[in-house]
Amino acid sequence: MDKKLLIDLQRTPKHVAIIMDGNGRWAKGKGMNRIFGHRSALTAVRESVSAASQINVDAITLYAFSTENWNRPKLEVDALMSLLINSLKKELPGFMKNGVKVNAIGAIESLPKKAQKVLGDVISQTKDNTDIVLTFALSYGSREEIVNTIKNISKKVVNKELNIEEIDENTINNHLYTFNLPDVDLMIRTSGEQRISNFLLWQMAYAELYFTDILWPDFREEHFYDAIIDYQNRERRFGKTSEQITE
Repeated sequence: MDKKLLIDLQRTPKHVAIIMDGNGRWAKGKGMNRIFGHRSALTAVRESVSAASQINVDAITLYAFSTENWNRPKLEVDALMSLLINSLKKELPGFMKNGVKVNAIGAIESLPKKAQKVLGDVISQTKDNTDIVLTFALSYGSREEIVNTIKNISKKVVNKELNIEEIDENTINNHLYTFNLPDVDLMIRTSGEQRISNFLLWQMAYAELYFTDILWPDFREEHFYDAIIDYQNRERRFGKTSEQITE
């Protein structure tokens, strides 16, 4: 049976975030190096974005490279940057065909110049697409994002552009990298690890968390639908009681 038929299209999450974990272990299990695992993960990305688009998800954010990932061996980091460049070029026609608007968050200025240029070109060329927003979190760390947000808000207070009394959740939302995205409704993490790993901490305040043992290179459309079905079987209370939700 097509699992997509089990999904209520009126209750799909608006924003899905994915921690794409397990590339290295997947490659090791096949007697290959970690870089082979990263290269083999592109099908999972393509199928997840396609699945999300088909069930009316507005935005999908992929944790592609964290601030901590810079500490990995230089050979692996260089390979990841090269893979980023080549993948963006390769996937651009598909983005245009399928209405995918590409976005990026994080310390983008820390990426290699060539990666910045290719990323900027793809963002520019897809800016008018409207079917789904695909955001790559690159050189991203949520704590760093929050620190930068506090600094930027503080500058406005010092410059008398903003009163302290006016600062609320919306103020913070509007100064985050994700100011143009809805809060995360569902976070998926593959490979069996059950951590958030400094990913969208503010934005995931009320997100449903879904963990699967499947390694990211093996993640397919049907697995994405499994996560959505699980999400729709949960009761999202946002601090209220079940009775209040029912009423």
